[in-house]
Amino acid sequence: MLQTLPHLRKEFPLAILGEHHVPADIPVIHFGQLLSLGRRARAPLLFHARRNDEMLQALLAKKLGAKLKIVFTSTAQRYHSRLTKELINRMDGLITTCSGAASYLHRPADMMIPHGVDLQRYHPAEDKRLAWRALGLPGDYGIGIFGRIRPQKGTHLLVRSAIPLLKKNPKPTIVIVGETLPRDASFQSALENEVREAGLSDRIIFLGKQPFDRLPELFRALHLVTALSDNEGFGLTVLEAFASGTAVLATRAGAWADIVSPGIDGELIPVKDERAVEVALRELLQHPSQLIEMGQRGREKAVADYSIEREVAALSQFYRRFLPPASD
Repeated sequence: MLQTLPHLRKEFPLAILGEHHVPADIPVIHFGQLLSLGRRARAPLLFHARRNDEMLQALLAKKLGAKLKIVFTSTAQRYHSRLTKELINRMDGLITTCSGAASYLHRPADMMIPHGVDLQRYHPAEDKRLAWRALGLPGDYGIGIFGRIRPQKGTHLLVRSAIPLLKKNPKPTIVIVGETLPRDASFQSALENEVREAGLSDRIIFLGKQPFDRLPELFRALHLVTALSDNEGFGLTVLEAFASGTAVLATRAGAWADIVSPGIDGELIPVKDERAVEVALRELLQHPSQLIEMGQRGREKAVADYSIEREVAALSQFYRRFLPPASD
């Protein structure tokens, strides 16, 4: 939402209901203001909900006299509760983001709009090997994983699969980027102990949470990004890697099965399958130069199919189904 807002506001007057860490120049309104605007409007306003509580607020405002058309984006890859199904039934429009999420809908989506990535922010390095050396990390090249350090993200799958491979191959370094919440501290500690016992503490590196502005630098310096989650709503990591010219190894979670072309720009494996991770890593690391070629094809795919501009254009097209012509 935060990435699309600056583009959408060029085409539509918009405001956000409630505080959502939006930029200072984006108007924020409360429920009473929504109600007032909706009652005064000559034509229905468009309300785009992304969570159950937002659908409830929109329906309440409508019941209280606000003229609204309500659309909902469903990204969840799980069967919906009875309440969620009832709320979705009352939406004027329904968007989904990938085929996985669409498969759980009891009502067909009106449009599938994948998320996009900022191609200016995430872009390839001129020379990936130089970009890697600039990080000051050991090894000839890097393999990364991004996201909260917890079992659901599959951090342990990468660590445990990499240990036997790194003992035989001195060239790659594993880079683990992400925050660890207190409840997951013991999980990380156990992984660090495994790495230490294997004598690989200088080759499997926990960088911790990194500044937002440093993430593109890390993505484009790596030869391979792994995305090993058990489940995802969508999962932007793969697109951020592709936009950065970096190949991926991903589980069939979120939208990744829609995005990754195995053998072309990355590889896909089942979720929660440590053996599959190890086998795929071994094969991919046999030819590091091919990883660079895969990353280049990933960048081409991001540019062609997954830009923020493409997402905004699709959203704009969908919104106009519910809004009066500009001349009105």
